[in-house]
Amino acid sequence: MTLNELRYVVTLAEEQHFGRAAEKCFVSQPTLSIAIKKLEQELDVSLFERTRNQVSLTPVGEQVAQQARKVLSGALEIKQLAEQGQDQLASPLKVGAILTVGPYLFPFCIPQLRDIAPKMPLVIEENYTAVLRKQLREGALDVIIIALPFSEPDVIVEPLYDERFVVLLPAGHPLAEKAEIAPAQLANENILFLGDGHCFRDQVLAVDPVIQQSFERRKDAMLGGEGSSIETLRHMVASGLGITILPASAADLSNYQAGMLEVRPFTAPDPSRTIALAYRASFTRREAVMALKQAALLCPLNKPQ
Repeated sequence: MTLNELRYVVTLAEEQHFGRAAEKCFVSQPTLSIAIKKLEQELDVSLFERTRNQVSLTPVGEQVAQQARKVLSGALEIKQLAEQGQDQLASPLKVGAILTVGPYLFPFCIPQLRDIAPKMPLVIEENYTAVLRKQLREGALDVIIIALPFSEPDVIVEPLYDERFVVLLPAGHPLAEKAEIAPAQLANENILFLGDGHCFRDQVLAVDPVIQQSFERRKDAMLGGEGSSIETLRHMVASGLGITILPASAADLSNYQAGMLEVRPFTAPDPSRTIALAYRASFTRREAVMALKQAALLCPLNKPQ
């Protein structure tokens, strides 16, 4: 049994296709197939069910793949321990960020990081919290940027900054005449929300019962208006479908023609969320994490709108 064979098992479990798994492992399909078959013979079990169009794990294969991920993660940490005496800022850092943070943080953060750690490029993944959590636990990512609350065994969580929420309105909307908006003033508004899987939707729903009620009305009436991304919500607001609530970092209107959209803050105490870094307690490149944290803290994410 080798690390390569375990890597093939994990990749094939993820891809469920020999060709794609082989391509991802940078080997030929026969090489991967022979290695998987050799491991099955060594263990005297079938790890995969093979059909003409799909490959799936057997029940024992599920257990083996889960353990293989742990072994591969441990092997990676051994390699990192060996590199600990070397320059921690001289190799790529694998960073994940939730979809409502990454597109707005990285354009500010990366230039700062290039000054702080010019030899440390980022390998970036943007995804849902649940996916990033799994990738961090399995060692596919070194550090993730998420919104609190977040907890995971043997994972260190360090808050970065608080980010307030704002209201995005189409130009000419009556609420645009106000300098600040109270949540209760949204009672009769068509509020657009992100879809399932976005933790930001849950944070918005927790702002005020009025917003929760708006969401329930929309769901009961089977109305459309859920967005797959913040940019999709912005487009729907610009088209006149309704209003939405955004994190302040995503409230930039420069990509739209002037006069199409308006941003207004909430009345105090304005709702907000806390953005944080999370990384495995066993991760040995502490200096790299601190460099990323320093770069993120230098970003003007809460500038006034």
